Parts: sequence; structure tokens; C-alpha cells
Amino acid sequence: MSIFDRLSQFVSIATSGAISGVIEAVRTVFEGDLQTRRRVAFSVAMIALSAKMAKADGIVTPDEVVAFQEIFEIPDKEARNVARLYNLAKQDVAGFDSYATKMADLCHADGTDERILEDILDGLFHIAKADGVLHEKEQNFLARVAEIFDVSEASFEQITARHTYETTHDPYAVLGLTRDTPFEDIKKHYRKLVSDAHPDRLIARGVPEEFLAIANSRMAALNLAFAAIEKEQQAA
Repeated sequence: MSIFDRLSQFVSIATSGAISGVIEAVRTVFEGDLQTRRRVAFSVAMIALSAKMAKADGIVTPDEVVAFQEIFEIPDKEARNVARLYNLAKQDVAGFDSYATKMADLCHADGTDERILEDILDGLFHIAKADGVLHEKEQNFLARVAEIFDVSEASFEQITARHTYETTHDPYAVLGLTRDTPFEDIKKHYRKLVSDAHPDRLIARGVPEEFLAIANSRMAALNLAFAAIEKEQQAA
């Protein structure tokens, strides 16, 4: 059963009350199945937080859900349920911080690899820049989510660098390194990052297969950054 089939079970819960209660429902429904709970919670968090972020720049456009669907693989038959959860999250009076806090608490409670919170943040960056611009209010939103998720400043800067590379052109920041790092150390660090970004690693910590565009994009950014550094080193 796909993750979106699972999500359809929670549309009625969200419709009958605030979607902010859905993550709590996920905790209860899948109490004996941690892997499924992580996958469903990840998906709900992505939908709810991206819906809240859509308002962050003060512009709500008709193609918000379309952008979400282009980034993540949503079956046509489930698009309506995802859209309903998305729209309910936009309308929910609860702030985005309540969703982020519930997701962080859920990860802490069941011993989930907390890098999944960075994966959620990474996905939000994908959506934020879908219109070609990372707005200041969106950046503030993402920084606040990172703070709630207890993502380190260094990790947040590295994620930001990956998603703003087209404007900053700083491959060292993408890898989380400085320009004075020896090239052999750069290679070792790059290989570790690539290993950590492998789709199998993300799936193991709870990222649904339907969301692996995150892994593919991250891998592409790491490869591009390393290639740029390698070229620079060879020219020196």
C-alpha cells in the first residue's frame, strides 16, 4: 500500500477537526508500526508545513498544489486527498510552529533518526523555490522550522547553500566545508555525504519512496559542487 493510500485514511480526521490533530492521530493509529508511522508523519508534515509556507511570502497562487505534485510523485487518484489536506492546513487557525513541534516531538518519542527532520526541511526548500524565488519571508519561515527541529546552524546553512547554489555559486558551502580544506579531506567528506544521501538511507529513516525526489536533487547538488571543486583544484 502506497503512502498516499495511507494518507487518505486521515482526510476524514482532518475534515472533522483541525489538521493539527492529524499528526497526533498518526501517533496513535500506527503505534505498533513505527516504520509506517514515520512515513505517514513525514508526509503529513510535508503537506501541512508546505501549505503554511505558501502564505509566508504573502502570495497564495493557484499552482501551489501543482508545484507540490511536480516535486513529489502523487498518483492521480490520490491528488484530491492530498489537495484536501493541503487546503485544510492553509485554513487551520493553528500556526505552522504547532505542526513542526508535533513532528519533532514524534521523532524524539519513537527514536527516529532525527535527520528525517532535515529531510523535511530539504523538501520545504524544494517547494519554496518552485516559483523561482526564495522570498525573505520564506527564508524566515524555514529558519524558524529549523530552529524548532533543532537543526544545527551549520546544517541549515548547508541546506540553504544547496538550494541557492545557482545564485551563490559556492560549492564549498554546499559540502559544508571551507576553501582551505585539503582536497583529500574534501573527497572523503563528499563520499560520506553521498552515502548519507542515498535513497536507501532516506527510506531506512522513514522518508517514503514517493518523496525520493529529495534524495535525487540532493545527490545532484553534491555531485555538481564536488565537480566544481575538483575542476578548481586541477586548474590551480
